[in-house]
Amino acid sequence: MTGKTAFETRYGFRRNEVLLGNWRVSPFNRWSFQNLGELVPTARVAAAPGAAEAPRRDMDGLLGEKVTVATAPETVAEFLLRSSTDALTVMKGGKIIGDWFAPHMEFGARHIIFSISKSVTAIIAGILEGEGVFDPEAPVMDYIPEAAGSAYGDASVRHVLDMSVSLDFEEAYLDPESAFARYRRATLWNPGGGTESLREFILTLQRLAEPHGQTFRYRSPNSDLLGLLLERASGQRFTDLMREKLWLPLGALSEASVGVDMEGTARTAGGISVTPRDLARLGEMMRQGGTANGRRIVPEAWVRDTTSTGGSSEAWRRGAMLPLFPKGRYRNKWYQTGFENGAYCGIGIHGQWLYVDPSTEVVIAKMSSQPEPVDDPLDIEIVAFFEALSRMV
Repeated sequence: MTGKTAFETRYGFRRNEVLLGNWRVSPFNRWSFQNLGELVPTARVAAAPGAAEAPRRDMDGLLGEKVTVATAPETVAEFLLRSSTDALTVMKGGKIIGDWFAPHMEFGARHIIFSISKSVTAIIAGILEGEGVFDPEAPVMDYIPEAAGSAYGDASVRHVLDMSVSLDFEEAYLDPESAFARYRRATLWNPGGGTESLREFILTLQRLAEPHGQTFRYRSPNSDLLGLLLERASGQRFTDLMREKLWLPLGALSEASVGVDMEGTARTAGGISVTPRDLARLGEMMRQGGTANGRRIVPEAWVRDTTSTGGSSEAWRRGAMLPLFPKGRYRNKWYQTGFENGAYCGIGIHGQWLYVDPSTEVVIAKMSSQPEPVDDPLDIEIVAFFEALSRMV
C-alpha cells in the first residue's frame, strides 16, 4: 500500500492533478500560484547578485489581536485563514515588522500577483515618462501603428493607463466560451493556446460607441497593451526594462518572473510573480514618493498624480467598482481609496493586495489563493482589515 507523498501531505492533492485547465481552481491554486513557471512559459527578472534576505520576522502577538470586519470580532489569524491568505508582510516606517505564511507557502517563495502586475507596469511607464522616452498623452498609434482598425486606433496612452478605453470586452473569468477565454488562450494560460499571440488578439478588439475617457472600464487587455507600448517606446523587452529601471534600483532581493506568450510578449496585465517582501518594498517606494535606498526611481510628481491628485472621479463613478471605494479614483493602474487617510493600493484577482496607508506609514502586501477570482463582499472586508491592521502596528 502506497502512502501519501510529502507533496500530497502538504497541499492535499498530487502534483499531477494540477493542470493547465485547473491551475486557478481551489485547492490547486494553493500550489500553482507559487509555481507559475511549471505551467506556463515565464521570463526571469533577476535581482542583484549576492543579495540576501533578512530572516523571517514573526507577527508576535499581533495574530491574536481582535478585529471586526464583518458581523463579529475575530483574531487577525482567523481572518487571514478565512480570506485564504498565503502570505502577509507588513512594513511600518520603512521597516519590516512582521511576516505570516500559510503552511503551504514557504518564506522566500514567489507568488503570482495577478493584476498588481498592472500597477508595476505603470511604474515603469512613469519612469520612462520621466526620462522623456514615453508620452502618456500620445495616441496609441504613435507607438503601435498596426492598432488602426482596433478599439485602440483612436485611443490615447492616457486612456490605456486609466482604464478608460471604450472597449467592447468583458472580464468573464468563468465563461469558457467568452472572448475572455480566447484571451486566456492567447496568453497560454488556458488549454488550446499557441495559435494566436497576445498581440494579435489585442489588435482584434473593437470599441463601443461611447467616446474614450468617459467611463472607468476594468479591461485587462489594456494593460498587456501597455507592456507593448513600453517596449515600442524604449526598444527594450519588458523584462529587461523591469530589471534595469525598477528591480535593481528598488533593491529587490529576490528574482521575479513574468509569464510570456508564444512570441515572448510579457503578460504585463497579470503575469508577474514576486516575493511578499519585494512586493512590500515596491509599496514602500511609492510611499516614499518614488525613492528607495536614497535613489530616485520614478518622478515624485508622477507618484503624487498616481496616488492622490490624478484620475477622474466622474469616470470612476460610472464604473463597476464604485461599491469598493465610493469616493475613489483610478490613475496609472493604481486605486485611490478616497479615504481621509489617503490610502491607495494595487489589487489582483484571487486576493492579491498591495495596500499603502500614508497616514500610519504602513505598507501591507497580501498574497492569497481565494477560490473565486472576484469576491466583492470579501474585498470590502479585506479593506476594513487593512485599515484596522494599519492602526494596530
